[in-house]
Amino acid sequence: MENKKKPRGNTVQNVRTIVEPIITQLGLRLWDVRFVKEGAQWYLRVYIDKDGGITIDDCEAVSKAIDAPLDEKDPIEQSYCLEVCSPGIERELTRPEHFQQFIGADIMIRLIRPLPGIGKELYGKLISEDKDGIVIANDDGDTMNVLKKDTVWIKLDDFD
Repeated sequence: MENKKKPRGNTVQNVRTIVEPIITQLGLRLWDVRFVKEGAQWYLRVYIDKDGGITIDDCEAVSKAIDAPLDEKDPIEQSYCLEVCSPGIERELTRPEHFQQFIGADIMIRLIRPLPGIGKELYGKLISEDKDGIVIANDDGDTMNVLKKDTVWIKLDDFD
């Protein structure tokens, strides 16, 4: 019986390290990796991107290309479903490079707790980002600091 040594550390980061070079070789960009449990099932979701948008053929090519390396390196102990998909038009911004790419873009934010007189959803233009939070501006140019720890998600708002 072969004793495989499991990679140490963060599951998502271990998967990212395995799949990112493969995705880049295919002429695509890795947008995000998520490992989530929904009901009794675990899902490994690999989000890919490219200029002009992602097709089902891109998703299929990446799925086929990363399946064997993930099986070989075995960074996840439990069984899971692999899904390769596009981040979509209302893509969630999670990594520093996402925020930097979309400075000046319209975004929407869902807060964990409502703000008095505002509620749980904010809309504005992304002005800046750092490790703790973001700054958004409304149509009048008034700015607001929002801590990332107070948000459920931050997404592009492409539906004007």
